[in-house]
Amino acid sequence: MISRRTLELATAVLTGSFGVAVVVSSLDNGIGWSSAGVDAGTFPFLTGTIVVLGSLYNLVRGVVPAATLASVPIAITSIELRRLVGLFVPAAIFVAAIPLAGMYVASALYVFAVLAIPRHQSVPRALAMAGATALALYLVFERMFQVSLPRGALASALGF
Repeated sequence: MISRRTLELATAVLTGSFGVAVVVSSLDNGIGWSSAGVDAGTFPFLTGTIVVLGSLYNLVRGVVPAATLASVPIAITSIELRRLVGLFVPAAIFVAAIPLAGMYVASALYVFAVLAIPRHQSVPRALAMAGATALALYLVFERMFQVSLPRGALASALGF
C-alpha cells in the first residue's frame, strides 16, 4: 500500500526531473531572441520552467504537513495497484514494440491486449477494434496528413 504523501512526493520528483531535462536540453538549442526571431529553445525552456515550478510547489505541499488529502494514510490499495500495473505494463510494452513492429502493428496489438486479455471484450470484437485502430491510424496519418509513422524493423524486413 502506498500513502498519498509518498505518491505526491514521487510524482513531484518525477515531473520535476522531466522539467529539468527539458530546461537543460532547451539551453542547447538557444533561448531568447536572434536575428531570425525567437530561438528554438525558448518555448521548451518556458514550458520546462513552468513544470519545474509546479513540481516544486507540489513537493512543498507534500512535505509540509497539512489537514488535506496529503495526510490520507492510504492512497493506493493492493487491488488498485494491480489495476494500475495492468494499465502500465501493456503501455510500456506498446512503446517498446514500436521500433520493432512499427506503430500500426504495435497499436493493433495494444488495443487487442487491453480489450481481450482482461476480458472486457470478446476476442472477435477485440480483433475488429484492433484492426480498425491500425486502419484509422494509417488513413489519418499516411493519407490525410501525409505523415509517416514509424514502421519498425518488421516492415523493413518485409520490404515496406
